[in-house]
Amino acid sequence: MLPFSSLEEAAASLGRPLTHAETLWFRYSATMPDYFIYFIIFFLFFLFMVLCSLPLALIEAMSPKLVNKFKIQPNVRIPFSRVLQCYKDVFIIQLIAITPIESTFIPFFKLIGIRTSLPLPSLWPEVAVQLLVYVLVEDYGVYWVHRLMHSPWAYDKFHRVHHEYTAPVGICTNYGHWVDILILALPTVAGPAIAPCHVLTFTAWLFLRQFQAVESHCGHDFPWSPNKFIPFYGGAEYHDYHHYVGKSQCNLASTFTYCDYIYGTYKVNQSTGHQNSPTLSWVIGTEKHA
Repeated sequence: MLPFSSLEEAAASLGRPLTHAETLWFRYSATMPDYFIYFIIFFLFFLFMVLCSLPLALIEAMSPKLVNKFKIQPNVRIPFSRVLQCYKDVFIIQLIAITPIESTFIPFFKLIGIRTSLPLPSLWPEVAVQLLVYVLVEDYGVYWVHRLMHSPWAYDKFHRVHHEYTAPVGICTNYGHWVDILILALPTVAGPAIAPCHVLTFTAWLFLRQFQAVESHCGHDFPWSPNKFIPFYGGAEYHDYHHYVGKSQCNLASTFTYCDYIYGTYKVNQSTGHQNSPTLSWVIGTEKHA
């Protein structure tokens, strides 16, 4: 809810006319309680979480030949009925556990400085720099939290549920024990806690993070995948092997590979075009693993 009763009052407070985007935001949120704004964000995020992975899932079910040559584990076929069951399980865990618990974080979001007020942030440099900070903070934090979740106790107690899919599909990025999901989500809010932002930037960050997570779990290495263009980006090929080996501590970061390089947990495909081979050939240092 904005502390202005009119557009004129908002413009007077800013000392300048409102931009078109700020006018739209004022009309949308001026009388809307902050809690309601966050609930709408959570709802939109849930829709995005489901829809983001759906196109590839439908293509694999109806026309798999279109994407077979890009599949990282070509000999593994997950029945569409199991994919639908994964969607169902994700929906249930989000509905009965994750979303209700996340709603209790709203006072924390306000406490760390995530604002709903005017002015809106500039795309450059404010939003761009904040998103870069969030990506780097989240990636480093996930590496260590994920490594913790691969300790024997935490893996057997919580994280093994996520690894039921040794050949991941997009929606399984949100599949897991609810404790595991919440713990691994903590680094996602660490960046905004360090560099507070507008709620619209926070929303963009959640959507970006979800898209990246779905891409890394999609099980396909496309010519247009981000790892083809962004240095040290892990992507689907990098994370697919993490699922392939299960409990092993390797390829633990969420986005980039530098933490695994530094701390000795990086495993990379040694063969070329391994998606066309019945086996995976990987190397860490000079030791080969079939």
